[in-house]
Amino acid sequence: MTDFLETHGLLGITIGLCTFLIIGLFHPLVIKGEYYMGQRCNWLFLLGGIICTIATFMTSSVFWSAVLGVTACSCFWSILEVKQQRERVRKGWYPKRETKKQQEKV
Repeated sequence: MTDFLETHGLLGITIGLCTFLIIGLFHPLVIKGEYYMGQRCNWLFLLGGIICTIATFMTSSVFWSAVLGVTACSCFWSILEVKQQRERVRKGWYPKRETKKQQEKV
């Protein structure tokens, strides 16, 4: 697949498209992760980032190395975004998940 992309000069635009899709995928992951898991989802993003970083160094294909690198950076960036999402929830911009204890009080 990468040979076809390189031969026809499509490698750069394909990497760009994959980058766009990966970043777009991580936006709802951060929102849902903070909603259901709180700060604990940071560990998943850290683990995913480390795994993708290691895989980037082990991959010989430029395309897959770039995609894994973008995914790793998105995972690491999501750790910061979860903290910012928590602040957005505190301000009331996003809904806060009620725990079972909070639901029982009502």
